[in-house]
Amino acid sequence: MNDVLLVVVVVVALGFDFTNGFHDTANAVATSVSTRALSPRLAVLVAAVANLGGAFVTTAVAKTVGKGIIDTGLATEETVLAALIGAIAWNLITWWRGLPSSSSHALIGGLVGAAFVQSGTKGVQWHGLAHNVAIPAVLAPAIAFASAFLLLLAIFWLFVWMTPGVANRTFRLGQLASGTWVAFTHGANDAQKTMGVIALALYESGHISHFYIPIWVIVAAGLAIGAGTYVGGWRIMRTLGQRVFSMEPASGFAAQTTAGLTIYLATHLGYPLSTTHVISGSVMGAGATRRLSTVRWGVARTIVFAWVLTIAAAALVAAACYWPVVGLF
Repeated sequence: MNDVLLVVVVVVALGFDFTNGFHDTANAVATSVSTRALSPRLAVLVAAVANLGGAFVTTAVAKTVGKGIIDTGLATEETVLAALIGAIAWNLITWWRGLPSSSSHALIGGLVGAAFVQSGTKGVQWHGLAHNVAIPAVLAPAIAFASAFLLLLAIFWLFVWMTPGVANRTFRLGQLASGTWVAFTHGANDAQKTMGVIALALYESGHISHFYIPIWVIVAAGLAIGAGTYVGGWRIMRTLGQRVFSMEPASGFAAQTTAGLTIYLATHLGYPLSTTHVISGSVMGAGATRRLSTVRWGVARTIVFAWVLTIAAAALVAAACYWPVVGLF
């Protein structure tokens, strides 16, 4: 039965990775599509390939998720499975509603909820949760907002001599690179969360003697998130690409470039960052260069509400699933 449960956990984890891919497709391609730099299908194909490539960059985030959120000495495979169910449920709800919430925070919320029900407060590493999740969640969108704002001002100053037509054509070409860059960093950060969860399940079941990320886990997680990305998240793309503010190629280039850089740095530091937070922050920062009233703050407030709600909602679903999962296995 132990091996059966492990197989179920791995399959469900890869299912979460798949939903992460189609849920977060908008992060990588919404700006490119909204500025007509790429067609929707080509943008998604590029993002899928880049997501797969990014999964092989590092395993720092995977180790944080696997060892830094809940107590690995108390967690079990049932804990991991309940956490994944909670995360997938919230991903599907927000995808259906077209809300760009955070798949990363859904998974973290699921882990916290399941571990809390299983072991009480000692099951959660609260210090790790604060330093690895809460603080980056606050800082990352603010950094992305300020960076996109400043980069776009610099672009306006440096390329003031360009006519609007030439500028649009130039930055549409630039978005081929910046859009791929965002997708690459998305794969580097987000695929690792599934790697960490699978490695945690392997460790808890005794299939690996110490916590590390096997090669087959890296490959499987990369393929799952790439396939999910190719399926696409068109509902969320519309929200992020046009409803926050109407983008132009230079704005899209600035937002993608700064978002990718923020995600890349966080990945190498081992922070399981919300790529949705970062790209949304950079989109709003680029929009604010016109004037603050240009950004449709009502939509932004809806997105922020979804962020705040995500960890709690996923935690509640995972907590509710824990005992049924224990009874089943």
